[in-house]
Amino acid sequence: MGTAPELSVAVVMAHPDDDAYGLAGSVALHARNPEFRFILIHATDGGAGEIAPGVEVPAGMLGEFRRREDDAAWRAHGRPPDRHDWFGYPDGGVAAVPFGELTGRIARILREEQPRVVCTFGPDGITGHPDHIAVGAASDAAFHLVRSEGGHGMERLLHGALRESTFLRWNKARREHGLEPWDRERVYHLRPVPDDTIGVEVDTRSVAGNVLAGLREHQSQRHVIMADTLTREQQLRVLGRESYVLAWPPRRDGAPLLADIFEAL
Repeated sequence: MGTAPELSVAVVMAHPDDDAYGLAGSVALHARNPEFRFILIHATDGGAGEIAPGVEVPAGMLGEFRRREDDAAWRAHGRPPDRHDWFGYPDGGVAAVPFGELTGRIARILREEQPRVVCTFGPDGITGHPDHIAVGAASDAAFHLVRSEGGHGMERLLHGALRESTFLRWNKARREHGLEPWDRERVYHLRPVPDDTIGVEVDTRSVAGNVLAGLREHQSQRHVIMADTLTREQQLRVLGRESYVLAWPPRRDGAPLLADIFEAL
């Protein structure tokens, strides 16, 4: 086993387009660094999802269609993954996969790649989606399993998160536009975390255009990934900050926010 690249991150997600949020800005910020390596893992291709009005998808082909969208999204973003693994589990059925099996498949890739940082969902799955929650829990278990074995990497575990203050601001705007506010108790609705649990907050305003370009390639999911009520300027503002819970090592009380996923490693 060799030494991991100086700046390596493994992103473990459930569906295509989950990866279009969150860490996409941090990927863009490090895109041109020769020491940067980006590993992407998807548990499912999202083949049971809804299809946005006006998007033509052949019957039974949504999963393949969304895989192509994801590839196109990272090309538009400007920094495709160095490694991209698809597990091929059924959309909506990841929580039914034996936990040891899912954990083991993620752990195998982490052993091979030895990333310094791993990013996944927290216990809330951001939206309460059972697939998200299962992937996050298995990724956490795989991270700690591989870390306990020694070797390189596994220095930081991040959970993508939405600040409570941001959630409240967005809900206020939704009400003002006559839209249903997000309900943190409902599945598929956004679920925030307390502001004081955020350990890493990255200013991604300089690369928000890259993130937006990637998002726009997910045409089959455009009805859920970006509100049509927002102008381009507002969309860029939304994409100008990434927040994470520092799941490992635990954040010390009163510790300053980190400004980059690799800071202080």
